[in-house]
Amino acid sequence: MIIAIANQKGGVGKTTTAVNLAASIAISEKKTLLVDMDAQCNATSGVGISYGKVPSHLYDGLINKKKIGEIILKTQVPHLDLAPSHPDLVGAEVELLETEGREMILKELLGPARERYPYIIIDCPPSLGLLTVNALAAADSVIVPLQCEYYALEGLVLLLKTITILKKRVNPHLEILGVLLTMFDKRNNLSFRVMEEARRHLGNKVFRTVIPRNVRLSEAPSYGKPAILYDSSSKGAESYLQLAAEISNGGR
Repeated sequence: MIIAIANQKGGVGKTTTAVNLAASIAISEKKTLLVDMDAQCNATSGVGISYGKVPSHLYDGLINKKKIGEIILKTQVPHLDLAPSHPDLVGAEVELLETEGREMILKELLGPARERYPYIIIDCPPSLGLLTVNALAAADSVIVPLQCEYYALEGLVLLLKTITILKKRVNPHLEILGVLLTMFDKRNNLSFRVMEEARRHLGNKVFRTVIPRNVRLSEAPSYGKPAILYDSSSKGAESYLQLAAEISNGGR
């Protein structure tokens, strides 16, 4: 299963979700590949790997035609591998414009990895550009992180429209696996209002699992570790383990 983590807005917990969901699935001894499609390389550093030290990266696969097996690296999490990013990906958007079948390059690149990894998690850039289109074209399903803050639902409407268009034109098999409420603060009435609105409009498309605001979850990336390695007893780590279990058990 290939799952894209997508939202055109930044700061919604997208990379946090990609890294920690991938690690939580891998901890259950399921081979998992984390694909960092964001030129900021935060998912790469989030599992303790410096983009400056990798021999090959996704830009090489998308533009220079390297095979996915030449790009993948092992991480410190058992059963979790990484296809690392690089700042050069910024230029890939422009370079791919002249490429025939430009929306399908990532799908072709990841093809051989499907046999090896039951789960492939793609961290998309915070935009609806060509790299995100590639991720959604390659994916079986998409998880949309939705921060429990003002205006959150407005951005969601645009993304859902884009997914509908892509489903018609590029990937008819793409499904919304779920909307994930992130940065939930139980001390804040706004968090509860956003939750109520999301569940009212989207029903069972909203995951039961809710990701809280959590200090340990925020600290973990600076140590190059998913929360499950940084502090497995933290609320943030526990919530992503719950999300992994919810996905494994077939949804909401």
